[in-house]
Amino acid sequence: VQLVESGGGLVQPGGSLRLSCTASGFTSSFFAMAWYRQAPGKQRELVATSTSGATTNYVDSVKGRFTISRDNAKNTVYLQMNSLKSEDSAVYYCNTNPYLFTWGQGTQVTISS
Repeated sequence: VQLVESGGGLVQPGGSLRLSCTASGFTSSFFAMAWYRQAPGKQRELVATSTSGATTNYVDSVKGRFTISRDNAKNTVYLQMNSLKSEDSAVYYCNTNPYLFTWGQGTQVTISS
């Protein structure tokens, strides 16, 4: 099983990014999937979830700004992040919810002017 995140980068406050997570070794459509993030010195935080039926849920701090989606044909989960704030800066990871598999390398998101 492998989870590969991509799409992070450095953007200014108010900007947007779209993260991708491609899974291999299992069929992601059978699982609830989620995006997590970990900022320096903080615990990993659950940010957004998508059930196998595509019902979504978000932590309050990102509601209305982030959107999780999935392309089952590509075994890929996305996180569209808009109106980014400095407090969104973190390494972003995807996994099942609850997490079952070894974490990928994550993708760094840095929000700074």
